[in-house]
Amino acid sequence: MNPFLKTEELFFRKTGLNEDRIKRLTADALKGMDDGELFFESTASESFAFDDGRLKLANHDTAQGFGLRAVAGEATGLAHATSLDEESIKRAAATVAAVKGNFEGKLAIDPIRTNRQIYDGDNPINSMPSEKKIALLQEIDAYARAKDARVSQVSISLAASWQAVRILRPSGEVYADIRPLTRLNISVIMKEGVRQESGWAGGGGREVYARFVTPDTWKNLVNTAFKMAEVNLRSVEAPAGEMTVVLGPGWPGVLLHEAIGHGLEGDFNRKKTSVFSSLMGQRVAAEGVTIIDDGSIDKRRGSLTIDDEGTPTQCTVLIEDGILVGLMQDRLNARLMGTQSTGNGRRQSFACKTMPRMTNTTMLSGQYDPKEIIASVKNGIYAAQFGGGQVDITSGKFVFSAREAYKIEDGKITVPIKGATLTGSGFEALKHITMVGNDSALDGGIGTCGKDGQSVPVGVGQPTMKLEHMTVGGAGG
Repeated sequence: MNPFLKTEELFFRKTGLNEDRIKRLTADALKGMDDGELFFESTASESFAFDDGRLKLANHDTAQGFGLRAVAGEATGLAHATSLDEESIKRAAATVAAVKGNFEGKLAIDPIRTNRQIYDGDNPINSMPSEKKIALLQEIDAYARAKDARVSQVSISLAASWQAVRILRPSGEVYADIRPLTRLNISVIMKEGVRQESGWAGGGGREVYARFVTPDTWKNLVNTAFKMAEVNLRSVEAPAGEMTVVLGPGWPGVLLHEAIGHGLEGDFNRKKTSVFSSLMGQRVAAEGVTIIDDGSIDKRRGSLTIDDEGTPTQCTVLIEDGILVGLMQDRLNARLMGTQSTGNGRRQSFACKTMPRMTNTTMLSGQYDPKEIIASVKNGIYAAQFGGGQVDITSGKFVFSAREAYKIEDGKITVPIKGATLTGSGFEALKHITMVGNDSALDGGIGTCGKDGQSVPVGVGQPTMKLEHMTVGGAGG
């Protein structure tokens, strides 16, 4: 699907707007500004929830609107509306003019185009009739309940969205993108006597539903959730104290995302509120640690062909062999810091301001076989999956709970444990990484990141990784 033609139809042919007039209006409104754009958006979304053996939710929604942003120095003016008409855009132009005052800036150059398209623009909502989606949820529910008599509850959610954006620059340049997104989540609760435990799994990406309809895909997710719940039924209380921790590949990278990733976003560093401020070119992690943010991976949940300012996404190396070498930048912070946008300017919707945000953030593979890493631990824990956590972005201090974890005794993974929490500082944890596995992987496509009240889809990942001197909280001694 050609995003330029499709967005031209959505925002101009169907609304009756004249794009040439709107371009002139945008240019006049942003004259003398350092930056800005007129951001059009049209989004369709749906969600289904299947719980207690029946359909609990079937929701369909649409939204459209525009946001006109003016940037003068560090100041940003944003006016938005859901009405796509010329009068609304004129009122928005008058509103953002207040940010200018007597300011006279120099308009930043336009983003450089590429011909890359990293996902199809097909609408996942239209890719399968609703009856088939509901039938899929019923089939998944029946399969999960038939696996084991101990399964007491199954919850399944299926969701998709289709977002069309068209960005008008004051120069007259136009950028467009069509963004599909799907996600399937499965959770189970198993009961044995008076004890019950849960397990979950999920997957998604910038694609239509086709992959999730195949039994191989959804049965694998059910089996993963089932295994987690079954393991937790056998778990004992987690030990407590300072010890060696091995993190599994994939989703445990959420710890790096939260405890380290936000601190490498441009705005926190420009304002000197990140623990990484003023450390560019210095060692901030152990040798062998390389962390990237890559929004250009085909069909991944955190990927974008262009960001919400029109800049093509890219692979940005943040930490290379332990040395801080890069930051994630939007246009505003890059300009003020004398560098270039890395394609990380993101916004939740047309009604929100743009900020530097992560896309797919992961640690690259190292040299060690995961089995070798486990064998090197005399006494510690192996965290295969994480649940919730809290992070102080300024200090990098974190608290994360392990959803699936095990003891490591004499180089072997032994009994599962429950109630394990990891606490520490992301800045310090980077220095205590002693072994990096050769099995780096991204999560299955379930991540969502929050910042300043905005949520955007992201990817996280890492290889198996060994950390020393980690503080583990648990009920056991």
